[in-house]
Amino acid sequence: MKTNVFFLGIGGIGMSALARWFKANGHQVSGYDKTETPLTRALQAEGVAVHYADAVENIPAAVRENKDQTLVVLTPAIPADSLEWAWLREQGYDIRKRSQVLGVLTAGRPTIAVAGTHGKTTTSSMVAHLLHHAGLDCGAFLGGISVNLGSNLLLPQSDQAPVVVEADEYDRSFLTLHPDVAIVTSTDADHLDIYGDQDALIESFRQFVGQLKPGGTLLINHTAHPSVAAAVPAGTRVIRYGLSAEQGPELYADGITAQGHQFHFTLHGPQGVVEGLQLAVPGFHNVENMLAAAAVAQLQGIGPEKLRAAVAAYRGVKRRFEFVVTAGDKVYLDDYAHHPREIEAFLRSVRKLYPGKRLRVVFQPHLFTRTRDFAQGFSESLSIADEVILLDIYPAREKPLPGITSEILLANISAPARSIQTMPQVLEAAKTDDSFDILATVGAGDIDTLVPQLKQILTARWGVGIE
Repeated sequence: MKTNVFFLGIGGIGMSALARWFKANGHQVSGYDKTETPLTRALQAEGVAVHYADAVENIPAAVRENKDQTLVVLTPAIPADSLEWAWLREQGYDIRKRSQVLGVLTAGRPTIAVAGTHGKTTTSSMVAHLLHHAGLDCGAFLGGISVNLGSNLLLPQSDQAPVVVEADEYDRSFLTLHPDVAIVTSTDADHLDIYGDQDALIESFRQFVGQLKPGGTLLINHTAHPSVAAAVPAGTRVIRYGLSAEQGPELYADGITAQGHQFHFTLHGPQGVVEGLQLAVPGFHNVENMLAAAAVAQLQGIGPEKLRAAVAAYRGVKRRFEFVVTAGDKVYLDDYAHHPREIEAFLRSVRKLYPGKRLRVVFQPHLFTRTRDFAQGFSESLSIADEVILLDIYPAREKPLPGITSEILLANISAPARSIQTMPQVLEAAKTDDSFDILATVGAGDIDTLVPQLKQILTARWGVGIE
């Protein structure tokens, strides 16, 4: 393995996990990102050199002067006109996508891969937590910051320890993986800028599950396209899961009750029944995610007692149904949801927890293409709220598309109150407007920069806060 590893887009959640892995394994790690964030600052505090201006002279000398001893890791979020990427290509550097590197690092190890157009970050963090809490040596590359682990990376202690990876369907990245166990949480249409239509997306999932190792196991949500499970290799075990037995899965929950912020349920599955499970991260979708994660833990030999303790100790992922501030009847929540199905699941769970409360949602659409492709779905799911505030579309890697703005969502939202605002306006309203009981910030762009500011404002106004 090469001495130097340079990351183009090091601030990405998946990229930063790889950067931490290489750093922990003795490599010289550096990288570029266009924006300074808490994640890039954390990397710098850990000894990783990060710069924020796209210029060849900012690439560390050790990288510029040692081409043969440098691996360059690239995220698809880097724009095609990147000056540093262009120079590294021209100079003939070994440049690999993040997914390719992840495939190399997991080759030869028992791999548990979690895929799906939504739910994969939470589910993969659940698997990693359950195994780690039960005392099983394992590693994990996660697409979010696990509250329990305090990181998006869990380092294994041995070369043969299982590794949990988030298997990303974007750009067909997950096709570099050959898992022993795979979870598919959903196959809803997404990333149509890459796939063109849902049929192509489904075919990609079929290829992914077709790469399961001989004798492997697929856990697949009962709502997934039926052709996906049919694509597994001969001899592969398929376990379908869902919230209730009426939906027809082999793995399901019953006795689901909401008690405060907790969901209590009993797991029924091929590995047996586990009663008395208590999940402190609310949401019916999270009960479903935990079913799959708990079944993987059972496959790894974890018994009912340890499983109950591990489920009860799970505290979630940053920005996934995160309670930011609570004060009596007032609550501020933050969630990463950026697909209509995710938003619907989140908001319906909020409604279940807080019936009759006035719900204000601040939503930042992510990507022009996704906004265009799912405009009606976004408007319908957001209409669950009493008030919807839309921010401008976060472009990420994309250029603007004519006629595609937040206005096309606003027109079809049926919530009683709806508007388009800037971030400063949202913050100003939080200081003065008290016409809501529940505030939720939702989205995958830079809306997370509002969270600490809103937390400070609302904690001061409401008089109490939680970490």
